[in-house]
Amino acid sequence: MSIQRLAPVDFTTLENPGIQSVQIVWSKNAPEALVTITRVTMEPGSISARHSHPNSEQIWIVERGHATLLMDEDQTDDMQAGDVVRTPAGSIHCVNNTGHEPFVYLAVTTPPQDFTRAYRGRRSSN
Repeated sequence: MSIQRLAPVDFTTLENPGIQSVQIVWSKNAPEALVTITRVTMEPGSISARHSHPNSEQIWIVERGHATLLMDEDQTDDMQAGDVVRTPAGSIHCVNNTGHEPFVYLAVTTPPQDFTRAYRGRRSSN
């Protein structure tokens, strides 16, 4: 296995209304990687569907904005730039951008996961 260098031309953007998910490291550009790394941008008022990842945990590094994390059993928690959130495998979660600016976070998912099915649109950077 050799070192791999990726550039924005190698990334793919998955889209739903109000949400862009840039696949920085994923199975399509790094098939041997042990993680998926994604930058998610949510426009104000957008909300992701409540879901879980049965076999993968995620760590989110919040880069910008404010949002509400919605969890199982109607639990909620506020998130803001600088926060780090870990969702264990199987944890139900979704995000609601309750702020007035885009909410941006970097998601690290391990083991890796292909998120294509969760999004309606797809475009390559190249």
